[in-house]
Formats: sequence, C-alpha cells, structure tokens
Amino acid sequence: MLYKPVVNDKNRGGLSGFRGRLGILGAVVVAFAPPTTSSGAAHLRGAFVALRQFSAGQAAKADSNNLLVLNGIPGLDFSSLSSSAQRELANVFSDEFCYCGCPHTLGACLKTHPTCKHARRMAVLAASDAASGIPAVEIILNLSKYYSSFREPRLSLKVDENLCTGKKDAKVTLVEFSDFACPHCAAARPILEKFARESSATLRFCFAPFPLGNPNSTPAAQAALFARDHHKFWEMHDLLFENQPRLNTEQIKALGSKIGLSVPELSKAIDSNKYADELSAWKEAGNRAGVDATPTLFINGRKHKLSISAEALERTLEDEIEWISNKNGWAPD
Repeated sequence: MLYKPVVNDKNRGGLSGFRGRLGILGAVVVAFAPPTTSSGAAHLRGAFVALRQFSAGQAAKADSNNLLVLNGIPGLDFSSLSSSAQRELANVFSDEFCYCGCPHTLGACLKTHPTCKHARRMAVLAASDAASGIPAVEIILNLSKYYSSFREPRLSLKVDENLCTGKKDAKVTLVEFSDFACPHCAAARPILEKFARESSATLRFCFAPFPLGNPNSTPAAQAALFARDHHKFWEMHDLLFENQPRLNTEQIKALGSKIGLSVPELSKAIDSNKYADELSAWKEAGNRAGVDATPTLFINGRKHKLSISAEALERTLEDEIEWISNKNGWAPD
C-alpha cells in the first residue's frame, strides 16, 4: 500500500491546523464584537489587527517548521524553492511514506536512511511538482498513481522500427503517441529528443502518429509516413514541428522539397489519403491503450503518469530499469 494515513503524527496539522484555529478565533471575534458605534468599530478594528498579528506569527512559525522538515537532508537542497513550494513539499515529506517499503514517512526516510535511493528519487519528483505550484494533496495523489502504475498490467504496443531510434534490444522502449499539429507535442519534442540521446545506451524511442482534429494533423501525418517510405522520416518529423505555426496542406507538401522528396508524389499521397488505413490502425491502437490526449507516453507498455520533464523522465527510467532488473519489484536498500 503506497498511501497510508498518518494518525497522531506530531508533524501533521501545520498550516491546515492553523487555518482551523484561525477560523475559530475569527468566529469568536465576530460573535463578541460590540454594536457598530464609533467606539465599537474601533474595538473591532483592534481585534482584527490582533488577529492579523497572530496570523503573521503563526505563518512565520509554520515556515520555520517547514525548514526543519526540509533541511539537513544529505545531498538535497530545497532552499531555491519559494516559501509556498517549501510548505507543500514539507507536507508531502511529513504525510507520505517512502515507496521502498520502510515504515517511515518520506522525510524521515531521507534523514534516517540516507542511502535509500528510492526516497531520493521520490523527493526529487515531489520537489519538481511543488516548484510547479502543485499542492501537497495533489502531489501525493500523483505519486501514488505513478508508483501504482508499475503493478498494473503492461500493454503490448506494436511499433514501426522505421519510426524508432536506439537499439532494438534496449532494456526500455518509450512510445510517444503524438500529433504534428499539437502545440504540447511541439513543446515536449526537445525534452524527449534530448532524453533519448542521453539515454541511448538503455532506451529505444519510438514515434506513434495519433492525428487529432486539427485540419493539419492528418496531412502532416501522411507526409511523415511518405517520408518514412523514402527513409527520411526523422527529417520530415523535425520540419513539421519546426514549421508547426505556419502549417497548412500546401506548406506541408512544399516541405518535401527541403529534404529531397518529390513534391508531386508527396502531394498525390496526401490528396489520395494513401496512408488512411495505416493511420486508422495507429489511432485504434492508441484508443485501446487509453490515449486521450497528446502527447501520451508509454514506457515498456506502462502509461507514463508524470509530467514530461527531464527530471521526471530520468527518474522513471531509473525506476523502470530497477523494476525489470528485479523481476517486477523494487530492489532492497
């Protein structure tokens, strides 16, 4: 069980407990406020000044407690995070358990078990989410879904070797369902390509066309498959993403000339929907796999449930290699 509630944990309650006390105090102030006369109004203003001072003092105390949770962890420094991000991360460290299976919260594992590689990977993922403004409750939910995904049944996804980079026998295969007209796919492209290059010793990266409803999606996918048949898929892949803001059917056809393709033949392929059946098969495969947006990633048939960032990809690759190396389990620390 990856998520366990903590009962009577002295580290819990922090800001949420303060908010509860603050609500009670506010109710008391309002309930006993005198009638709104000049003297009554002055009394009420004084009460609220005191309330603000109390609030500031409690917030400072909460920040101090957050630092106690986050500081003193060997090799990890969270001082660059904003105070709000530190608050959320401290709550995660106090409330969530390490996925290594030890009986400690993540924060306790990091301090009492500094050699635990699982806790460190988990902490980096949590810090990345906190830095993005994600609240602690959502971070814990994201982590729970991510680690649970390792135990879910893996999908067998057919790939086209002509749309892949890396060794065919790599330990890990990453499949990206993508749409050339999707701005999110364009944003993810440099991150994924850099990750694939740097991880080429263990990773095979495969593209799976998944054109959505944009009028340029299908013509672009057709052009990419035409280029594949002429051994120039990745060249066309790059051109389509680089020219995404200016894409239209005629522009897509014209791109062929930049990589030595016959524009008349490419135009004929697009106009005749030459690859319609193949694209339909890719769409059906994606739908069966649960693809509901682009880009969607699968790592050895496991749906990627983290953000597409360098940190998240590096950590999930480490986790995946450990998982398969230990016959579908986590290595003991």
